[in-house]
Amino acid sequence: MPLYQKRLISAALALLWVLLMLIIPFAGVNVSAAGEYIATWEEYKNSGAPAGTWNDVANAMDQVFMAADTLYQNGDASGAYDAVNAGYYGYYETTGFERTAMGYIAGSRKTEVELQFSACKSVVKNGKTTDEFFAELNTLSEMIHTDANKLDGIGSTGASGLTRGNEEIAETSGEEPVSEAVTDQQETLATTGAGAVSVGGGGGGMVTFLACFGIILREGLEAILIVGAIIAYLVKSGNKDKLRVVYIGCILAIVASFLSAWLLSLLKLANSANQEIIEGVTALIAVLVLFYVSNWMVSKAESEAWSKYIDEQVKVSAETGSVFTLGFTAFLAVFREGAEVILFYQPLLSDPADTKYVWGGFLVGAVILVFVFLAIRFLSVKLPIRPFFLGTSILMFVMSISFLGSGIRELIEGDVMSMTSPAWLSALIPSNDVLDVLGIYPCYETLIPQLILIFITLMIFVMQKWKGNNKKTAGVLAIVLGGLGIHKFYLGKYGKGLIYAAFCWTLIPLLISIGEGIHLLTESEEEFEEEQNPKKKVLAKA
Repeated sequence: MPLYQKRLISAALALLWVLLMLIIPFAGVNVSAAGEYIATWEEYKNSGAPAGTWNDVANAMDQVFMAADTLYQNGDASGAYDAVNAGYYGYYETTGFERTAMGYIAGSRKTEVELQFSACKSVVKNGKTTDEFFAELNTLSEMIHTDANKLDGIGSTGASGLTRGNEEIAETSGEEPVSEAVTDQQETLATTGAGAVSVGGGGGGMVTFLACFGIILREGLEAILIVGAIIAYLVKSGNKDKLRVVYIGCILAIVASFLSAWLLSLLKLANSANQEIIEGVTALIAVLVLFYVSNWMVSKAESEAWSKYIDEQVKVSAETGSVFTLGFTAFLAVFREGAEVILFYQPLLSDPADTKYVWGGFLVGAVILVFVFLAIRFLSVKLPIRPFFLGTSILMFVMSISFLGSGIRELIEGDVMSMTSPAWLSALIPSNDVLDVLGIYPCYETLIPQLILIFITLMIFVMQKWKGNNKKTAGVLAIVLGGLGIHKFYLGKYGKGLIYAAFCWTLIPLLISIGEGIHLLTESEEEFEEEQNPKKKVLAKA
């Protein structure tokens, strides 16, 4: 087996091991009630409360939200925070609400609601007023009821079901809630209309078909664009014999997707904060690899540069590492999207009557993705080297921006970090499918890293117009912008530059780069040349 195939398999197994180590410590952690409310949908159904429509789910979530409001008013911030999490993990995800809304309403709707959950938790984390907390909960309840009405087929708008007063909140012992406002709402809204989607499953017929078609097309398109571009690149560069490493990466990713879904289910971590953390970590790893490959391709965009690279590297098998990187990129792209597709399909497959529509939508979506792949695979091969490499590089850069935003968003949902989303930013960045695919959201935590990545890319583009590496320029860049790894990118050391950029928030790269800058400015030209062009190892003849 070639070295790069062994490295790819080892890297895939290592990634799975890291993810397993992330989830095992939390395997015994379950969302539990921190106050007087029913913490999960299963407990709610067992209490005998209405549980047949999406408005029943929304009404149950209202009780959790009102309990969170009561806890926060009583000074129990931790309990209020846990109650919001119970509404998300115990109801919104467990019932399949988020995936169903994504499939039947809009892909961006899932993200919009998830960010509103994060906004509620952010109020608690930042110790804001009880009125601000209730306002965010009210907005969240209105969004949930709007989606519930659409899924139940009884309207396109909805109103918040939250009230403030002395309502008695349901206890976790399973007693039926007696909130008068909620009870009235259950009686008046717990109905369904034409085209209604059943809770926990599909709506039958074309509705289920279209939902499954949209899910596979949306998730699969991101992966197929990256994999197709990599395959076309290998063909274009005369490395068809290396295609098998990409195919191996894709196959390993599909197997890993099913394995991850099985582990999450086995350890009771599906629909939990740990699932969000795993998805976030995977996305951020993909960002590093995609950005590295993107800039590596740009550096080879000129025909002369590519010919020189082939002559100097391929002949001594030094290209092995680059092929491994491309294979690992394919693995990460397919693994991230494959795992999400499997998790999205789980609630839709719960109804045997809808199985044929689920797989029908999947197969039609898969066929379209095959045509997309073939277009990239064959049409791009006809392009000249420079536009092809630049186009592929731009695609991977856009995907790295998308994965960066979505990865950080997953960490926010997993309570690894909080969210800051001012009103003016929310008004500036609307919620729609295009921005959702691009991973652009109205919060500082995702936008600032994306802007930093764009800035680094622009700096790299400008520096690649400069011919040669000047030690004085490198030294100045190290002192001024070294915290972002700009001097490393200037010197062509993309891997090290990415490490500096990834950890810039710690300020450690800044301190190191200042020392490197002083070293670069004070060393001789001979020493600089020796550092940048070390003697190449000569492979021993067999």
